[in-house]
Amino acid sequence: MDSKICTHEKKKDEHLIGAVKEGIGCCGWVLLILSGLLMVITFPISVWISIKIIKEYERAVMFRLGRISSGKPKGPGLIFILPCTDTIIKVDLRVISFAIPPQEILSKDSVTTNVDGVVFYKIENAIKSVANVSNVHVATHQLAQTTLRNVLGTHCLSSILSNREEIAHSIQAILDSATHEWGVKVSRVEIRDVRLPLQMQRAMAAEAEATREARAKVVAAEGEMNASRALKEAAMVITESPAALQLRYLQTLTTVAAENNSTIVFPLPIDILQNFIDRSK
Repeated sequence: MDSKICTHEKKKDEHLIGAVKEGIGCCGWVLLILSGLLMVITFPISVWISIKIIKEYERAVMFRLGRISSGKPKGPGLIFILPCTDTIIKVDLRVISFAIPPQEILSKDSVTTNVDGVVFYKIENAIKSVANVSNVHVATHQLAQTTLRNVLGTHCLSSILSNREEIAHSIQAILDSATHEWGVKVSRVEIRDVRLPLQMQRAMAAEAEATREARAKVVAAEGEMNASRALKEAAMVITESPAALQLRYLQTLTTVAAENNSTIVFPLPIDILQNFIDRSK
């Protein structure tokens, strides 16, 4: 399968650069000779027109009599062209980034959101970027906007908010596959912001608050249950040792005296109260 794809791509490349193999014809050669003579006659003025400088990050696609003159772009450095017959188009090979304008998306669960993002791409094949598309940058921008709307329209709002990275990878793969024929390599796509309607924000905030309150009530109930178990165990210990109750009573008196020194406490032994209780019976 891979060999078939490679063969198909090679055929397309040969179709793009087949001008050299087909030849330029007799008229073409006549024009080339006349162009050369014109350059010789106007020397050294023609040198400034014939010599072009291509920067390190650029490549030049040369057209000779309207046909691509070679199988690969020229540069970097100095290149030589013939006046009147050769024209060049410079292509920047550096990574280019652009922001996708906010797109109004209708998610799978019928929620309207505004989503924007950032795309990073570069041109890998200068000849394809010139010969296969009129304006590769505008075409990539338009395709990125359409792909963002189409992909996010198949996801629910919760999925868009929680799976941004996976959705971005999916958009990047689709863009990279679609722009391959244009000589473009999409290296990265990022979803920058998801803007929700104000009513949806209030509803989500109310839902989150209700969830937190329910969780707090569950935690408080678990705390009460653990406290009641601890009090039950303490009561059993005090029942087994009456002296422990007296010590607890003295500890309570100490605590009260420490909080407010103006309080006067009259300790009364519990045994005396027990005698009064027995007589009343």
